[in-house]
Amino acid sequence: MMENKQETAFTDILAEDAETAPVSVPGQQLANKFWERLNQLGLFNTLLRAATLIATVLVMIAVVWLFERFYVSADGSMATQLQIPDMASGFEDVYAPPLLSSLPRDGDSSLTRRASIDTVLPLRSRGVITTYQVEPGDTLFSVAARFNLLPETILWSNRYNIGDDPHMIFPGQELVIMPLDGTMHVWSAGEGLNGVAEFYQVSPETIINYPGNHLDMATLGNLSNPNIEPGTRLVVPGGKGQYSDWRVPKITRDDPAIALNVGPGACPDSYDGVLGTLTFTWPVSSHSLSGYDYAPSANHFGIDIGGQIGDPVYTVDNGVVVFAGWNDWGYGNMVVVDHGEGWQSLYAHMSTVEVTCGQEVYRGDLIGSIGDTGMASGSHLHFELRNDEYGRVNPWDFLQ
Repeated sequence: MMENKQETAFTDILAEDAETAPVSVPGQQLANKFWERLNQLGLFNTLLRAATLIATVLVMIAVVWLFERFYVSADGSMATQLQIPDMASGFEDVYAPPLLSSLPRDGDSSLTRRASIDTVLPLRSRGVITTYQVEPGDTLFSVAARFNLLPETILWSNRYNIGDDPHMIFPGQELVIMPLDGTMHVWSAGEGLNGVAEFYQVSPETIINYPGNHLDMATLGNLSNPNIEPGTRLVVPGGKGQYSDWRVPKITRDDPAIALNVGPGACPDSYDGVLGTLTFTWPVSSHSLSGYDYAPSANHFGIDIGGQIGDPVYTVDNGVVVFAGWNDWGYGNMVVVDHGEGWQSLYAHMSTVEVTCGQEVYRGDLIGSIGDTGMASGSHLHFELRNDEYGRVNPWDFLQ
């Protein structure tokens, strides 16, 4: 019924306009009257929405037509030439890298895993002094490597309980572990911060400014007598310790008695005898380390050569025995041979000594056997080469 009325109204509009409009009225005036009448009847918005919908459909049709006509795929095919793959077989041509193809499989094609009993933990920065209990087989070097520190840092920061000797650690012992390389100082009453810093070859500010020391310049007072509680442990970043020569003095054929305070193996007299060729061969059959390497910074001036208790030890060159027996300072059974021309060789921690004071020996002669006497961690031979001019040299540079 409503549609019929709208159609009748629309017809009446056209008829009325046709009857009343003069022939000379321009087309624009007729169009204006037409749109005004539509507005009066409420049909203008309806026609506008219909026109918008028609225009949108026409645009979409045009886009699809242009796509089909001009789009080209990566392989050069036109859009009309593209084919939809069959879903039943479309995955056959899809490339995928082989997964785990090289891993071993057992009988039922299940993957096997190799178990690892070790967990590798990332290194974490430490800001304070900690401690570590020595385990069997530990050395100064292995403990230092465990905490990513230099061996001398472990030695310097523990001199209050192991002194200057890197061998003086044993299972169950508690070691101080620094948060960084340097040394530790335990404050004593009457000390001055300037003097302590100078001793460790750093500036006072290096000690004061380290956060873990909790020192404040405003409250320290006079640096020559600062307000630091006795017993306070201070980290000295980059500090360098000093060693006393506890090991063995230079023992020569001219003055072997200099070692009388070293132990009962000292030789009291001076000796003449064969001179060396100054060509040094290995003292044992093994040419590998068992623990400590040559490390002057850690107060270790020899190499620890691996071997079993009882393995033979030979002299490295011709010479005269100037020490043969027990060493009271950690070397256990020890032999020193003077080769002349300012050279001596030292053999320590031996289980047996097969030579005597003043005896002439020749390269390759048996002088004892490998052991673990004195401050030794496991069986090995501690070996040193010394020269009057150059001091204790690196044996790696001379043994052939």
